[in-house]
Amino acid sequence: MVTAAAGPADRPASPWAPLRTAVYRNLWLALLVANIGTWMQTVGAQWLLIHHSNASTLVALVQTASLLPVLLLALPAGVLADSFDRRHLLIAVQLFLVAVAVALTLLTLTDRMPPALLLTLTFAFGVGQALTLPAWAAVIPELVPQEQLRSASALGSISVNVARAVGPAVAGVLIARTGVAPVFALNAVAFGIFTYALWRWRPGNVRAVEVPERFTAALRAGSRYVRHSPIVRRLLRRALVFVIPASALWALLPLVANRRLGLGSGGYGLLLAALGVGAIAGGVLLAVIRTRLSANQLLFIAGAVFTVALAVVATVRVVPLVLLALLPAGMAWVTVLANVNAEMQLFLPTWVRARGLAVYQVCFAGGQAIGALLWGLVADMGGLVLAYLAAAALMLVGTVTSRVWPLPDLRSVNREPAAYWPQPRLAYEPDPGVGPVLVTVQYSVRPERAQSFLAAMDLVRGARQRTGAMRWGLFRPAETTDRFVEVYLVPSWDEHLRQHGGRLTGEDREAEERAREYADGAPQVRHLVPAAAGPQLTDDREAT
Repeated sequence: MVTAAAGPADRPASPWAPLRTAVYRNLWLALLVANIGTWMQTVGAQWLLIHHSNASTLVALVQTASLLPVLLLALPAGVLADSFDRRHLLIAVQLFLVAVAVALTLLTLTDRMPPALLLTLTFAFGVGQALTLPAWAAVIPELVPQEQLRSASALGSISVNVARAVGPAVAGVLIARTGVAPVFALNAVAFGIFTYALWRWRPGNVRAVEVPERFTAALRAGSRYVRHSPIVRRLLRRALVFVIPASALWALLPLVANRRLGLGSGGYGLLLAALGVGAIAGGVLLAVIRTRLSANQLLFIAGAVFTVALAVVATVRVVPLVLLALLPAGMAWVTVLANVNAEMQLFLPTWVRARGLAVYQVCFAGGQAIGALLWGLVADMGGLVLAYLAAAALMLVGTVTSRVWPLPDLRSVNREPAAYWPQPRLAYEPDPGVGPVLVTVQYSVRPERAQSFLAAMDLVRGARQRTGAMRWGLFRPAETTDRFVEVYLVPSWDEHLRQHGGRLTGEDREAEERAREYADGAPQVRHLVPAAAGPQLTDDREAT
């Protein structure tokens, strides 16, 4: 989202620093209330299903129904968040979530909530959350200074995990005393509070997109960026290898509470509270721990801790021991996800921020949704102990892979926007929708510098493809020994102008300048548009 070069953003800061900004503080508190409501609803939905046949699968499907919409809709939601006013989008989505929560309340109160309908409404609620996540993540850099983005990421994890600690505990007490309907009603109120906070927020510098990208073009551009960004792909892999086995803990914990530990809804809330308290502690301590351990060391330790926690939950029936195991599991959870999320926040450039974060959320939520279903099926076929031990084994394997796929070191990577290309000098202005556009760049390179030039151009290729090129190639004319021609195809003239106007970063500029050091003189650039889109020639005889 900003530069990751060494500087203020890399120095440990208090995780509470962003709360000194009033606007961020108000929205963060309102979102905390909404997160608490969400966890209350999750517990209520799971408890409605706990006594049905095939409860293992049904309970796990609550998490799948909540998270599957993120898998399906996060990237389109990121396109919307990058293209339109994010505040208005957020308000509209929260009103939809309030309506879903009210429907859940009324149907439960009148005893008209079969499992299929409950899962359908849970899916609808997940749709609203899928539309919220990229927009909110992209708004954060507009609310806090750049150097506080890591702290804001930690605060986001703290918010989610405070909700995990408080929401299930409150839901457990309410369910035991009044039933599930009041839990759903409080969730409607919680999202009403978040809606009101968004309505009260008046951005001082309203983000405006002069010419919004077409939806399909923007969708393809976001996918293209991730596909051609090795760093983003590495971060996504690290999230997946942790989340898939870790999802077993969340998905099957209601059954552990009920079947193995003999606890009611209040006891289940206590287990979730232990996870939440551990996660809060992890979020608070993360800034201090980061000064002593590298990010990759933290990932390895967190994975090992979570492996042990899964094994303990699988084999121990003593409630205090299980609670003790869940505390460090919560710390490990927030350590991994806060680190990966912060790296994504710091790496992604502004123009594709929401879309890149949406892909991360697809992996995170999709890993949880698929993992929850997988472990639910394993538990139905082989029992809870087998499911948890299998998840522990997979977590151990994933932890070992941190040596093979470590987090990248971004301290020397310049992510500042860099609009350094000169505007094209054209005989006429093509229509923005014209395409595809073929761009050729001819370089003069002496033979003794050719190999160094070719190596440098490999980094240029990545920059072209991330920012818009569908195809890229580097050729040399057979008639000469000192010429190279770079050729790349961009979907439209509008997309190529966006490359000129803000898609490039300081890292891209450095790569291009390094390649040009091996060339003699300035390269010659040509823009080729479809022949029918150019100025039409007329027949002089017809004109007369």
